[in-house]
Amino acid sequence: MQTLNVSLVQGATRWHDAPGNREYYGELVRRVAGQSDLVVLPETFLSGFSNDTRASAESMDGEGVAWMRALAGEVRAVVTGSLAIREGDKVYNRLIWARPDGSYEQYDKRHLFRMAGEHTRYGGGSQRLIVELKGWRILPQVCYDLRFPVWLRNRRLASAGGGMDYDLALFVANWPAPRRQPWRTLLRARAIENLAYVIGVNRVGVDGNDLPYAGDSTVIDPVGEPLVELGSQEQVITVAVDPAPLQQHRERFPAWMDADEFTLGDA
Repeated sequence: MQTLNVSLVQGATRWHDAPGNREYYGELVRRVAGQSDLVVLPETFLSGFSNDTRASAESMDGEGVAWMRALAGEVRAVVTGSLAIREGDKVYNRLIWARPDGSYEQYDKRHLFRMAGEHTRYGGGSQRLIVELKGWRILPQVCYDLRFPVWLRNRRLASAGGGMDYDLALFVANWPAPRRQPWRTLLRARAIENLAYVIGVNRVGVDGNDLPYAGDSTVIDPVGEPLVELGSQEQVITVAVDPAPLQQHRERFPAWMDADEFTLGDA
């Protein structure tokens, strides 16, 4: 594992304005060109968190995914964030992990926010995604997934040498300001219980449903301490994440070796 330079892009997403958001977020991302290994955008950054799937959803061969892949190549970094993606008769809140070489991975949000009716308009995912970057094993997730520790549990590997199946969990979000305390608390809890770094990137501003967002994007170390905490304004910051404290903490405090084994079934 090498030091990982991660850029948090905390922006004020335009409501149902994909061209405007591509221009806006493209300008923010280009600020860190050549400085970052991984650029993290908020959840549904091309539309805002909307249940109007007819207006917000694109296909996988649409402009949104193509734009992310091209931008990753331009800034020479992985670019990730989620989009509303239509496949057949379903729409998914889909995180795209776009690499500079044009390849990509995808993860569909597993837990759908029923308090806003997301479960009636979107399909849920059933598979976790773990990607590798500079020797790090990274678990990308989307917003409401943060509340479900069983789904996020860092599992003990059965392969030679054992260990844990991820080193960093990453959450992209549209998490409203009235619930900012759970956002801040749960990010810390997920880091502590999983002996892993945790990154959370949230949006700011007010959306088309008049919901305010307080940002609070952050990088949390494996003992629950923040390396950086953003405020409630537009902000782009790059953080160097050092693997040494993680490795040392796991050696000194190998709680993962006493974790309960379990099998997680599909929904």
